[in-house]
Amino acid sequence: MTTLEIELKGLMLASLEGNGASHRSLLDRLSRRLRGYYRAKLAALGRGISEAEDLVQEAVLAIHIKRHTYNPEEPLTPWVHAIACYKLIDSLRRNRASLADVPIDQADKVMANDDHASAESSYDVRRLMERLPEGMQCAIEAVKLDGLSIAEAANRCGLSESGVKINVHRGLKALAALIARERRT
Repeated sequence: MTTLEIELKGLMLASLEGNGASHRSLLDRLSRRLRGYYRAKLAALGRGISEAEDLVQEAVLAIHIKRHTYNPEEPLTPWVHAIACYKLIDSLRRNRASLADVPIDQADKVMANDDHASAESSYDVRRLMERLPEGMQCAIEAVKLDGLSIAEAANRCGLSESGVKINVHRGLKALAALIARERRT
């Protein structure tokens, strides 16, 4: 197992145990690596950096939302690679690109590059969240971004625990709709 795998898996395991700082660090490190991966893949197809940024945001959001499906007995990078590949394939299908042009069988390539670029994405989660009602913003930020428990989020947001759960669920659904709407324009 590589040092990178050990470090990322450690962050994921701590994240799964509710450590918000580890979760933010994991998503930040994965974002940099995924950015390099997507830029390389899309550059080979003559595509732009903005598409790579969009894919990074989609992949990181999927990793965040689906983290409960990760099996701690398995290595983390193949799980991340699968999500990254599916997001790339989905994007290429939406844009009717040829899948034969993109070799996706090299899992080590996903974690090979660390791109520190801080380019703005058209799917910046914070910007999109500003379009949600205040209660949804607070609940999503507290639970999904800051890693607080439902009870802690309820205290922070001045909501009941069920109100936090509902706002998170509806807010994530609304964010997905906003992303889909922006992709069509």
